[in-house]
Amino acid sequence: MNVKDKILYKKSRRGDMEGIPFKSVPDMLRQNAKKYKDKPALMYKYNGRYITLSYEEYYNRALMVARGLRNFGIQKGDKVAILSENRGGWVIADMGIQCAGAVTVPIYPTNTPEQVEYVINHSDAVAVFVSTKLQYQKLLKIKDKIPNVKNVFSFDRFIGEKSLPVCSLHQLSEIDTPLTDSERKEIEEIIDKVEGDDLITIIYTSGTTGVPKGVMLTQDNVIYDAYYGIKKTENLVTEQDIFLSFLPLSHSLERTIGYYVCIMSGALMAFAESVEKVPENMMEVKPTIMVSVPRLFEKIYARILDNVHNMPEIRKKIFHWALKVGKEYVHKKYIERKPLGFLKTKYAIADKLVFSKVRERFGGRMRFFCSGGAPLDKTINEFFWVIGIPILEGYGLTETTPAVCINNLSLVRFGSVGTPFEKTFIKTAEDGEILIKGPQVMKGYYKNPEATQEVIEDGWFKTGDIGVIDENGFIYITDRKKELIITAGGKNIAPQPLENELKMDKYIGQAFVYGDRKPFLTALIVPNFERLIEYAKENHIKYIGMDDLVKNEKVIKLYEKRIADINSKLAKYETIKKFTLIPIDFSIDGGELTPTLKLRRKVIYEKYKDKIEQMYL
Repeated sequence: MNVKDKILYKKSRRGDMEGIPFKSVPDMLRQNAKKYKDKPALMYKYNGRYITLSYEEYYNRALMVARGLRNFGIQKGDKVAILSENRGGWVIADMGIQCAGAVTVPIYPTNTPEQVEYVINHSDAVAVFVSTKLQYQKLLKIKDKIPNVKNVFSFDRFIGEKSLPVCSLHQLSEIDTPLTDSERKEIEEIIDKVEGDDLITIIYTSGTTGVPKGVMLTQDNVIYDAYYGIKKTENLVTEQDIFLSFLPLSHSLERTIGYYVCIMSGALMAFAESVEKVPENMMEVKPTIMVSVPRLFEKIYARILDNVHNMPEIRKKIFHWALKVGKEYVHKKYIERKPLGFLKTKYAIADKLVFSKVRERFGGRMRFFCSGGAPLDKTINEFFWVIGIPILEGYGLTETTPAVCINNLSLVRFGSVGTPFEKTFIKTAEDGEILIKGPQVMKGYYKNPEATQEVIEDGWFKTGDIGVIDENGFIYITDRKKELIITAGGKNIAPQPLENELKMDKYIGQAFVYGDRKPFLTALIVPNFERLIEYAKENHIKYIGMDDLVKNEKVIKLYEKRIADINSKLAKYETIKKFTLIPIDFSIDGGELTPTLKLRRKVIYEKYKDKIEQMYL
């Protein structure tokens, strides 16, 4: 790109930002610190009790971090990594980094020391924030391999090794020393000079298809995506909302939608203690909005149906009657958009008897969820709309900041990912690949112009996803281009819809479908262990551990029957001919899942290669 092209590019990008009142993310926080001042901005648990920071306090803490970073020699454009779970310190550090004119490089807390080393070195990070001593230990293991790292800052207070000194966030910020007028003026002058084309972050892809690439996102990318995301959802998010954050902030979905959208709206951002404690924290915090990936909704849906399964017969009948009424209500109100008549009264009765009680399990104030990261089964999506907590399913990638389209209360089709944001253009290539052009498309891959040129052509970003766009502009994602299975018979099969179909069975927790260049499809099946144990008790099956149970003849026959039932709904070439039961969940720690719970297909194949190939003998 020559100088003239760069000038035209920047002019066109700023044109897309007209009407947006924020020049950058730190400018956004500065404005909202004045607008909302004493209103709570952040809420997190410390020593068993919740602590809140107001918008003014949050902004001041960010400025103090910026002051400390400047004192440690951090300059505009320097890369500063954050290796941490979600917590208040994460977003305070991020805002402080930006206020200092530097660039945030998030690292998944589940990464191994070797993966951490790669991100730090490739991004040229000169400093690292860590959450705990456990994360610090990862840096210790690789300290001789990360020579550019000059400083380590920690959210928890602990004593580091002499060979890798640690400064706590409290010490870095000098919290007990108020900002002087000159210090505040100096940092705010840096904020004033932040340009839309300046990098806000480099986010490394989770590596489902090989070596992670550093996605460069600009201030304009993020500000546009957050602002027009709010607008696309018809300004549903308000300053009265409470977000509960649990997805990794290292990923663009939670970063933009669960964090920047929240702060842009003047809402309260509360932090879950961990993924495991989300149900407990929901009851404590009583959130109104959450961002999630489909796996959470699958688990919630399965748990609710489990509870229904154990209800007395009369309550089962009431539940299924309510569900039937709810489906009719949702379809008529949101899809057909017709008058409800007496159906409104019937739904009110169903809501009082059933749905209101289900909503209490979410804290009682949940207004809606946002879903992304992977396709959401339309049956599950419709179920949440029926119970009165709509899931607004959207779509995007790290490279698109991430959102490019979403359903809303006025425009929704179950099974679709909605319609595009303003000023965002989406089309399909001849082979069905989704192509995107818009202000949220990344600047490129860091230090990898070849990879950038491969995915951006004439301004269109090639997503690698296959999909269709209907006559009303709704987008349907069918699969990943690189994950399409091409059988020995030449059939192109998308594995994700089949895996979703399998996971809808009450005895199946997770599924992996395989068959590339093979004569038929096979599957690795992870049971729903709670249901399977219940089945074993009912059928007096004796076993020693899950390894033993999944090999039991009665259990295998159970799954044969259930998969046969699923096969009966599929085209012959899509049917699962053979399967193997796996006695342990696919997990992030096991390497089978990315931090956003997507299947790592190559890892799963290599890990279970013998079992998979055995099915073809």
